[in-house]
Amino acid sequence: MRHAEDQGVARSRIQSWIKNGLALINGSPCLRPGRRLAPGDRLELRAAVPNSGLTPENRELHVLYHDDDLVILNKPADLVVHPAAGLDQGTLVHRLLHHFPELAGKGAGGMDTSRPGIVHRLDKDTTGLLAVALNEPTRLCLASAFAAREVEKVYLALVHGRPRAEGIVDAPIGRHPTLKTRMAVTEKGGKPAHSAYTLLWTAPEDRFSLVQVRIASGRTHQIRVHMRHVGHPLLGDPTYCPASFTSWQDDIPCLNALLRRPMLHAWKLGLPHPRTNQPLSFVLPPPKDMLRVILVGSRTTQRVGLTGMPGCGKSLLLADLAALGLPAWSADKAVAELYLPGRDGWELLRRNFGDRFIPDPEGPVDKRALLNALRETPHLRRELEALIHPLARHHLEDFWQAHRKHRVAAAEVPLLLETGWPSDFDLIVGLACDPDRRRAWLRSDRGWDENLLADMESWQWPEAKKIRACHLVVTNPGTRDELAQKARSLVDVLQWLRQQGVRRILARITALVAPE
Repeated sequence: MRHAEDQGVARSRIQSWIKNGLALINGSPCLRPGRRLAPGDRLELRAAVPNSGLTPENRELHVLYHDDDLVILNKPADLVVHPAAGLDQGTLVHRLLHHFPELAGKGAGGMDTSRPGIVHRLDKDTTGLLAVALNEPTRLCLASAFAAREVEKVYLALVHGRPRAEGIVDAPIGRHPTLKTRMAVTEKGGKPAHSAYTLLWTAPEDRFSLVQVRIASGRTHQIRVHMRHVGHPLLGDPTYCPASFTSWQDDIPCLNALLRRPMLHAWKLGLPHPRTNQPLSFVLPPPKDMLRVILVGSRTTQRVGLTGMPGCGKSLLLADLAALGLPAWSADKAVAELYLPGRDGWELLRRNFGDRFIPDPEGPVDKRALLNALRETPHLRRELEALIHPLARHHLEDFWQAHRKHRVAAAEVPLLLETGWPSDFDLIVGLACDPDRRRAWLRSDRGWDENLLADMESWQWPEAKKIRACHLVVTNPGTRDELAQKARSLVDVLQWLRQQGVRRILARITALVAPE
């Protein structure tokens, strides 16, 4: 019997052969594994060569490392590791039998014939590193290493929200008490499970995060169950992720179509070589579908603010951008709507100033009287700004929300910088114009006199300071056609900047997950 064990056959398999009458002592069956042999006894073991009944399949296998004892694979998504009830073809094992026929040969003696070489598993839709033993001694050695926690297993996962910087989940896992196809954290019947996660990166608005998860145990669905347990289920995991976590995904075009599987990848694998005991270490960057989810899921509406001095052409540029398909918002128009009878701005004026600016209880705001009062009384202007600007800002927030599926949206705000709104924008574009030309236009088209011009400009920063504070500057050439061309060029620049942002995200993720 010892000779059989030395050949790499498991003790349990030998005992099974004995109990099934395959061991003969002096020509007679021996059914008791513990029987002692007497001097001169002749032992014969008639163990049949295992026959799995599995048909090898000539399909792609991505081998990362291969020697006489061991294979390290990159397992793709949508591939079950080994046959199970109701699944007798199309598994990873079927592919292994074609590429490594020794798994069905004499060297495989003692292996489980339905899963030869398999020492650990990945879920059907989990990608990444998987070790396979090519003979029974290797399988036993690796199984021992896994049991002794000598194997390093680190995964990458995309999870909802923003977890803490790091955390440990020590929670037993067992069958769900009512949903038998699921696992759950449960004290009753649960097996010990330990997961340690580290936050690597978080998407805009804390939508989702990339975490690394190191596991010591290897329970079914362990990472998926544990991350759900701490309130951060995996993206693309309908089994363990409640619908309440996924509503934000509908706001991002194409994202749901990409989430065809739980976003989990076996990233790092370290183990002692079964023959030499030398440490082996492997790192496999995440697959393309995971990177696409990161890039698409990180998309936000590029919020562009337009500002400039009175008469520079801001409204015209905004109209040109709207004609090119960009959602457009105007602070002046928003305030005009707020002053309509019965609207919030109108109500505030009535409540705070009585009939001073609204002589008719149901009539419109007397804008001329309001403007004259603002010019004459500086503190009144500041008081009115404190009342109206929060309403306008709320109006702007509604605009961003309504157009969150667009890649770019633009808002014209004359006092964007002066009122402290820059944080509401990703990019501020200043429109510069020859001062003499814009003032001449205000005099001829708006009927402003020199005093009104001076007052209106005094409420804003000096033009040079204003332009310096902008991220981009567009010069108004003076004609409508030329300004429309400037708008087209601006859209091209905005698209280029978005692409640069995508490249920066991709470079950041690539650097985080690259081999050290």
